[in-house]
Amino acid sequence: MIKPNSLKRGDKVAIVSLSSGMMGEDMFIHRYKIAKERLEKDYGFIVEAMPNALKGIEFLSKHPELRAKDLMDAFRDKEIKAIFSAIGGAGGIEILPYIDFEVIKNNPKIFTGFSDTTTNHFMLNRAGLVSYYGLSVMDNLGEYGGINSYTEAMLRDMLIEPKEELSILASQDISDDDYKLVWKEENSHLKRPTYKNEDYELLQGDSTVEGELLGGCIEILNLLMTTSLWPSLEEWKGKLLLIESFNMSDEELRRSLRGLKEAHIFEAIKGIIVGRPPQRERFESYKEIYRQVVGNEAKRPDLPILYNVNVGHAYPIGLFGLGLKYEIDSKNVTLKLKEAGTNK
Repeated sequence: MIKPNSLKRGDKVAIVSLSSGMMGEDMFIHRYKIAKERLEKDYGFIVEAMPNALKGIEFLSKHPELRAKDLMDAFRDKEIKAIFSAIGGAGGIEILPYIDFEVIKNNPKIFTGFSDTTTNHFMLNRAGLVSYYGLSVMDNLGEYGGINSYTEAMLRDMLIEPKEELSILASQDISDDDYKLVWKEENSHLKRPTYKNEDYELLQGDSTVEGELLGGCIEILNLLMTTSLWPSLEEWKGKLLLIESFNMSDEELRRSLRGLKEAHIFEAIKGIIVGRPPQRERFESYKEIYRQVVGNEAKRPDLPILYNVNVGHAYPIGLFGLGLKYEIDSKNVTLKLKEAGTNK
C-alpha cells in the first residue's frame, strides 16, 4: 500500500462533497466556514473547496459525475496534499463509474472521512493507497468550540507529526449520537452532554495479532460486497477488520455479520476492531451478537474481537489508517498502530 506524505504549514488541502451535498445548504454552510477558518488559522493550511462541493443537496444528488470530478481533480492537482470529505450520506457509490484508479495511484495524498465515505476508502484501497477513516468537515473539523481534544491528538499524531508507533487509547469521556441540534448555528453555544467511557473490552480470543486494517461502516460494507470494490478473499487474508455502525438494530447487525460470515471473511482475517455503538442502549446487546455470529456460527471463538473503540459514529472519534499495520494485544487488551501514519 502506498502511504502519503504528512502535512505541514502552508500545504494546500481540498474539501469535497462525495455523497450528500448538505454542507452547501444555507443552514449548514457555517460548519464549512468554521472548519476552513480553523484549518487556516490553527494549522496554517490553505483550504480550497472544490468547485461543486458547496452546490447543495439537490444539485449534487443529480450530478454524481461532478462529485467524482471534484475528487479526481483534487488528486490530479499537484499542489493539493490532502482531501477532506464533507460528510457521509447515501450516494457515495454513485461516483464509482467515473473514478480513474490510475490517477489516484499515481498521485498519493491524504484522504479522510467516515460513514458513507467508506465507499470512497474502498476506492482508494482498490488503487493501492492508504486512507484515513474518520475526520469529516461537518462532524469534526467544523465542531463548535474546537476539535475535540481526542480527535485533534489523533489528527496530529497521524497526519502532521506521525509517531513511529502509536498506542490508540480509549477516550475518557464520550457522548451519544443524539446531538444533531447543535448543528444549528443558533445552538452553537451548547456543549455536548458527555459521560465517562469504559475501557476497551476483549469479547473473545486470547492471541496477539497484527495485520493491515480494512473496513468501515458496516451498513456500507454490506453494499460494497455486491460491487467490484470488494476485495477478493485472498486480499482479505491476514487483515484486521474494522467495523463501526450508524444506527443498526440488533437484528440488522446480526444479519450484516452473517453476510460477512457467508462471504468467508471471518475465516480469512486475523482479528476485528469494533467501534462503540453510538446509541448507549445497544452497548451490551451488540457484544452478544458478535460473540454469537463470529464465535458460534462462524466457529471462530479464537478470533480476537476488540470492542468499544472510538471510531466512526462514536463521539469522540480517532483517525484510523486503512492499509496500515495495527496490533491487537489480547492479553493486555490494547490497540497499537505499528508504523508511522504518514511519510515524514
